[in-house]
Amino acid sequence: MTGTKRLAAGQHVLIAGPTASGKTALALEIAARQGGTVVNADALQVYANWRLLSARPSAEEEARAPHRLFGHVPRNVAYSVGDWLREVSELLDGPERLIIIGGTGLYFSALTEGLAEIPPVPDPVREEGNALREAGALAQMIAALDPETAGRIDLANPARVQRAWEVLRATGRGLAAWQAETPPPRLPLADTQPLLLEAPKDWLTPRIERRFDQMLAEGALEEARANLDGWDPALPSSRAIGGPELIAHLHGEISLTEARDRAVIATRQYAKRQRSWFRARMQGWNRLTPGELLQFSSG
Repeated sequence: MTGTKRLAAGQHVLIAGPTASGKTALALEIAARQGGTVVNADALQVYANWRLLSARPSAEEEARAPHRLFGHVPRNVAYSVGDWLREVSELLDGPERLIIIGGTGLYFSALTEGLAEIPPVPDPVREEGNALREAGALAQMIAALDPETAGRIDLANPARVQRAWEVLRATGRGLAAWQAETPPPRLPLADTQPLLLEAPKDWLTPRIERRFDQMLAEGALEEARANLDGWDPALPSSRAIGGPELIAHLHGEISLTEARDRAVIATRQYAKRQRSWFRARMQGWNRLTPGELLQFSSG
């Protein structure tokens, strides 16, 4: 998409793409050329306890442009798409030009399509959902969903299934029924410059492998060690890819090599799910191929 070089200065930019596809580098290029505040749209990069394993921008990268909503949530606090949307809405009310980047498609759809106002799930229901997921009862939760909701969500994603199950359990209405009452979007896609980084498997896989090795070299194992005390697999913050694998190594359950290999595989699987989601839900976005990304960054 050669039109990336003609991005309108001042208009908000959205940058989505699979993990390790180069979103941060592109955002910083745009900020350097035209100005703007880089805003996080990744569900794990909000957590304070993971910088390396969540691939948050480094301190050096953060110094190159203003950054918002990165690492500002304690590890034991649940943070929803609604929480994120409220915080982004506050930024949109300000004077800053936002460059919103991330790989959590649900954040972008909530921003540009609207978010259903679903009542909070009570703690006992959340705990019941956590217990079912930890017990491997994904099929049981799927079977309990209403057909319309089951047809809309990613049934291979335990977090999405659990969320839908909890909403139905807590409210007596399916997630799809709530979504049908979605209010207008906070930032319509037509009012933005939306860029979707395409990342073919053969191009992305070596990047994923190199990046995780770099994470280890920069101290990811020590970062995991700092999370040992109070480690709770049920916490949303514990879903950082590489976290459970390195924790298992620190517990003496697997070797570091096996932890590394498992984390790389999990990252590839996550990137595949992201690509599928983007293809299905981001038809109106401007595609940017790896070659175009390189051309833009060097232009």
